[in-house]
Amino acid sequence: MQKIDEKVYAFVEEAEKKIAGDLARVDAVALANQAKVLNAFHEFNVGQRHFAQTNGYGYDDIGRDTLASVFAYAFGAESAVVSPQIVSGTHALTAALFGLLRPGDVLLSVSGEPYDTLKEAITGKGTGSLADYGVIYDSVPLKDGKLDFDAIKQVFVNRRIKVVFVGRSRGYEWRDALSVQEIGQLSDFVKSIAPDTIVMCDNCYGEFVDTVEPVAVGVDLMAGSLIKNPGGGIAPTGGYICGKKSLVEQATYRLTSPSIGCEVGSYAYGYREFYQGFFLAPHVTAQAIKTSMLFGAAFDMLGYDTMPKPGAVCRDIIRSIKFNTEEELTEFVRAIQYASPVDGNVTPFAWDMPGYEDQVIMAAGTFVAGASIELSADSPIRKPYIAYLQGGLTYEHGKIALAGCLQSLGLIK
Repeated sequence: MQKIDEKVYAFVEEAEKKIAGDLARVDAVALANQAKVLNAFHEFNVGQRHFAQTNGYGYDDIGRDTLASVFAYAFGAESAVVSPQIVSGTHALTAALFGLLRPGDVLLSVSGEPYDTLKEAITGKGTGSLADYGVIYDSVPLKDGKLDFDAIKQVFVNRRIKVVFVGRSRGYEWRDALSVQEIGQLSDFVKSIAPDTIVMCDNCYGEFVDTVEPVAVGVDLMAGSLIKNPGGGIAPTGGYICGKKSLVEQATYRLTSPSIGCEVGSYAYGYREFYQGFFLAPHVTAQAIKTSMLFGAAFDMLGYDTMPKPGAVCRDIIRSIKFNTEEELTEFVRAIQYASPVDGNVTPFAWDMPGYEDQVIMAAGTFVAGASIELSADSPIRKPYIAYLQGGLTYEHGKIALAGCLQSLGLIK
């Protein structure tokens, strides 16, 4: 990494002063969430026996089953499945949707269109998508970045909805994430007009950002990835689905087989990293939020548009920064890569990433490949030129990386 000019570090310190009060608020959330996780570990008497490896069918795998119980308890859910066999957030969400929906059922997305790879799982042609199995899909766009309750209600007038789907984070959109409180209002609204409709939430990037999770405010089912927030930067792979017990069970039938669900499933490497990562997750998530806030303050001071706005409460770990040109965007993403502890010598280029319509450029110098709880950035190469920054295992690393970005872009004279 290049030597940073003292003027750049001085600018970073000025930006930090602007968010001093907000940093304390993030620490308070982390403290509350750490208590929840610790209580969950104590509730199920987590011990060394839970870290042991298993093989074969994995019948009565105490490490696997207790890990699921810890997640459910900490998140305020009836039940959970937590598995290294879930390969990504998209996989967790897809398994849940296939578990809930049958031919002729209607799926309604109320936060606009899902992100590219999940949309393909829903509407793809000839791929074994939900559409191929006769599931009907509809969507309601957000209105000024908020849930459009009037439009949602109108859809219910015309058809019976089996599942209402809401994405907590933003995907590749210029909008803020939805708050847990807004998602709770959605759940109450849906249940008031259609009590049997299932409300499901894509919780990726949102875990431990607030003191409560969507399942604690009325959502029936939520899912996410362990190489994002709840893995704490330690979990090497995996995902989770949690919520009402009957619905989690339906999801497990699609994750494995209708005859076995999650009664089986071994892991030959042991579960210590999953437990340890979940224990660290409240703190690590706070580090990522602080990093996001610092980047937001610095680029706002320089006249760039960022989302969320400076001073606003962060609702996920992502910071969107709008750049003026493709070259500027590319230089920013490369600067994040150069500041990374892994592959810091690598120069990213845009490429045809599977499942995405536009070429995507990514900075992903992470210990766990693709882990977006670690400091990383990505962007589709299209106007407007928006970089999506996420993660940060330590706030200190975030400060150093910010200084490197500012210097690489030549923004501090």
